[in-house]
Amino acid sequence: MGSVYLGRTPGGRPAAIKVIGEQFQQHPEALARFRREVDTLRTVRSAYTAALIDCELSTPPYWLATEYVPGPTLSATIVKSGALPAAVCRDLLAALAEALTDIHIHGVCHRDIKPQNVILSATGPQLIDFGIARRPEQAGLTQVGKTVGTPGFAAPEMLTRNEVGPAADVFALGATIAFAATGRPPFGEGSVTTVSYRSIHGDIDLKGVEEELAALISACVVRDRRRRPSPDTIVARCRPETTLAENPAYQTTIGQRSDSVSVPAGSVPGVSVPGVSAPVVAVPAPTPVAPVPASVSGSAPVSASAPVSSSGTASASASVPALEPVTAAQAVPRTTQVMELSSWNALNGHAVAVVAVLGLVLVIILGITLT
Repeated sequence: MGSVYLGRTPGGRPAAIKVIGEQFQQHPEALARFRREVDTLRTVRSAYTAALIDCELSTPPYWLATEYVPGPTLSATIVKSGALPAAVCRDLLAALAEALTDIHIHGVCHRDIKPQNVILSATGPQLIDFGIARRPEQAGLTQVGKTVGTPGFAAPEMLTRNEVGPAADVFALGATIAFAATGRPPFGEGSVTTVSYRSIHGDIDLKGVEEELAALISACVVRDRRRRPSPDTIVARCRPETTLAENPAYQTTIGQRSDSVSVPAGSVPGVSVPGVSAPVVAVPAPTPVAPVPASVSGSAPVSASAPVSSSGTASASASVPALEPVTAAQAVPRTTQVMELSSWNALNGHAVAVVAVLGLVLVIILGITLT
């Protein structure tokens, strides 16, 4: 929906600024989603989320600014260094479960927990991208016949019924930690339909995961949402003995990308952020892993498909992928994907047809045998 800029205050404090794309400036659904995102950031106050600094929702260009949290995403870390130790995964699970408690207590569901939306900062993980977050009772903005979520992380009830609730976030958290523990997509690779089908009917990939951690993850991703543990229960079962900030293995992991953030000069025309101006600067995007959208107002933004730097990730609502190309074996979906539910009907229809044909063949064979 937009581009993310790395800005700085006159005193030099960095901030993450998301500017909605020009193509969405007059789009009612996109603007409603953007306003809901701002409302969510205003509502949620947590040590695990970046605070909203300011926003502009009345006059284009529409933007929001949040605290900037330096650190790689969980996705980038796994792609670069491989699976995390079981002890780190357990502490990460506890911290993110506590983050969900903070979010859910405000009546908000994230709806898109995944490795790209988790920043590994020096003090612990941060959740980003509340672009599709909403309260369970709020009307959805997704078109009829489609569902929002990331294949391999979206819960079965979201994929089949577009059902929103805290339990769906718990499912996505379990899938995210499975990715961290194995270095592999939790439900394998393939098309949107294939991966989502496995999420509903298949088993999560936990091969090689330490037994106790595997049991915790399995509890999070059971198909029946009523049987999934609450975030508080997850924290209690993890029994963290120290903070991630004090965990040497965690600090070693994020230390591999701990270079300082450099913010070069160059203002972003048309965007004036109170307290984050004089100037707001755009960081020229390094070689992207995906095509970079057209820049806003002729500047060179760090867009939602280009990294901020080799060491930091903008913690505004659009997640910023890693610098390194993702191999096929390690790939997870980079963006929230909108999936046509009609494809499920087609898939189920093919399955029914195959069963019917096999049944007919069996009847013919039995008839021949009896005669």
